[in-house]
This record gives sequence, structure tokens and C-alpha cells, in this order.
Amino acid sequence: MKRRQFVGGLAAAAGVTACSSESVECEGGPGQSAKTFEWSCVTSWPPKCPGLGIAVYNFAERVEAASSGRLKIKVYGGGELVPAFECFDAVSRGAVEMGNDASYYHKGKVAAAQFFTAMPFGMNHLELSGWLHYGGGLELWRELYAPFNIVPFPCGNTGVQMGGWFNREINTVDDLKGLKMRIPGFGGEVIKRAGATPITLPASEIFTSLQTGAIDATEWVGAYNDVALGLHKAAKYYYYPGWQEPGAGLELMINTEAWASLPPDLQAIVEITCQSITTDMMAEYTHGNAIALQRLIDDPEIEVRAYPDEVLRLLKSHTQDIVSELSAVDPVWKKIADSYYTFLEKSTPNQRATEWANLKTRDL
Repeated sequence: MKRRQFVGGLAAAAGVTACSSESVECEGGPGQSAKTFEWSCVTSWPPKCPGLGIAVYNFAERVEAASSGRLKIKVYGGGELVPAFECFDAVSRGAVEMGNDASYYHKGKVAAAQFFTAMPFGMNHLELSGWLHYGGGLELWRELYAPFNIVPFPCGNTGVQMGGWFNREINTVDDLKGLKMRIPGFGGEVIKRAGATPITLPASEIFTSLQTGAIDATEWVGAYNDVALGLHKAAKYYYYPGWQEPGAGLELMINTEAWASLPPDLQAIVEITCQSITTDMMAEYTHGNAIALQRLIDDPEIEVRAYPDEVLRLLKSHTQDIVSELSAVDPVWKKIADSYYTFLEKSTPNQRATEWANLKTRDL
């Protein structure tokens, strides 16, 4: 059924492309409307920052081109129209039609939203995509957001992130105690259990906070974005892996009434463009991270280090404890957690025999 829906969407998009060159014949055809739409999209990202920020502009341009100008989207960077962490509210109340951010920014309003960005020690980008599109994850996500008048769409993924920048070494679990770290989402709750203080900051405030000592450490994304933000100039130690975000998915949020106002062909264009942006973003990060990380490895002032196993084991244990505790008191959380971890358990043997096993052959 999902395959037929996807193919049908491709056909609808192809029909729109054909109509762009044969407007007389296609105008007023089945399922189409000559009505045009001009929407606003707010984001959490600095305007046109690499990867995260550029992707949403690419989305707007591709939708306008595919729709022959029938759907035009004005993009606003974080803070330009609404504060960086208020995209969810702006879309929910209909102040704007669209928003683009990471779902874990809304954990204070809807805790289970965190599953749709990343869970510590959880799914990578391939698994997240599989769960969302074929494992029932997207249906659960839309059910979760429905009371807030929002329709969510997966739109982008950064892949496995880095563990973060620190102004001191992390050699044992004791080194986490008292640490002030910029880390949002579920990862923040985990680091808190380890004795650190999690702080949520928008990208525009991270460098200054780290440089001035207002925070001791920060995770942002990976080498590509971190170098662009200049974090390597504010801290010396760069740790991996990104246990907190092993495959961070981004979201496009659309106000429910705005979505319903679009004719079927424009809805298809939006959905297909979201999928294309996810593919394109992964390509951009794979290329950009490779170049930027090598630059950091070659920098004598930077130490790129692996987290000690002792630290990772503690953080994983805290993750499991918090998931279990929330499942015991929040039925919505439990419903989504059960679906998420059931698929993760099924997927892990395949990942060991394919992605993980293949990567290990590079060191033979």
C-alpha cells in the first residue's frame, strides 16, 4: 500500500511538471486547481547555515519549481520572525503555515516527540527512515501532533552526530559531574542523571557561551556544522560518537487547516520534496563531515577522542532507566516507545551483519 501511495505521488508530481509546459490543456484538470498559495515557514536554524539551514531553503525552491509557482514559501531563519524554539507554537496556532526544526525541542509540551528526532543509543538514519515510512512510526507521529493542529513530515537527517566539544578531558564518569553542557532533547535528561547540568541554547548563542565559560561543553551536530560555527576555536577536546543523536531526523510541520487547503497534487509535491531533502541532506553531511573532520584531525591544537567505554556504559544505563520510568507513567510515551524499540530490536542483527560488519572490513 505504501509503495502504491509513493508511486502515485510521483505520478502526481510528474503530471504537474507536464502541466507547466502545457498549461492550456492541463488547467482545471482532474485533481488540480489554478489557485496559488503564499506561505511562511519559520525555522530554528541560523539563516542559511550549512546543512540544516540550507535544506529548508532548498525545500522552498523545489516546491515552487515543481508546482510552477502555485505554492511559494517564504523562509525565516531562527529569530527572524519567531524565536528559534517557538516554531511549534507558531504553526500550532496558525500564525504561520509551516515550521522546520527538530521534534525534541518540544519535549516540554509533548515528551514523546523526542523519538522522532533521535534517542540516545537508538536508531541510525536508515533505521529511523525504515520505522517512520514502513514500521508505523509516521502514523504515530501524526497521531501525537494532531491535538496541536499540526501535521508532521520527516524532512532531513544529519546522520550520526559527534559527541561534542569539551574544555576539559572526559576520562571517567566522575568527569561528567558538575559539567554545564549545551545538550537538548533526551540526551540532556541522560547527562543530568550522570551529574551534569544540561542547557538548551539556540545555535546563535553556542559559540559565545562556550568561549566565555558560561558552559563547559556543547554538542551541536558534527564536524561540518561545528567548524562552520567556530566551535573548534572555543574548546580543545572533541569527543565521539554522538551517543545522544545516532541519526537525528528533522521535521517539517504544517498547520492542519493549511495542509487541508492544498489540492492533492500540491500535497504530493510537498511530501515527495520532503523525502528528496532527506536524501540530499544526508549526501551533504556525508561529504561535509568527511572534509571538516579531517581538518580537525590535522589541527595540532585539537584532540579528537573516543568516549571511554565506562562513560558510554553509564549513559546507556541511564537512558534505559529513563525510558522505562516514563513508560510506566505515560501511556502515550509507552505506545511510541514500544513501537520504536520493537523495530530497533528487529533491525540490530541486520545492521551488525551489513553496515557494521562492512565498516570493520576497512581496517583489515
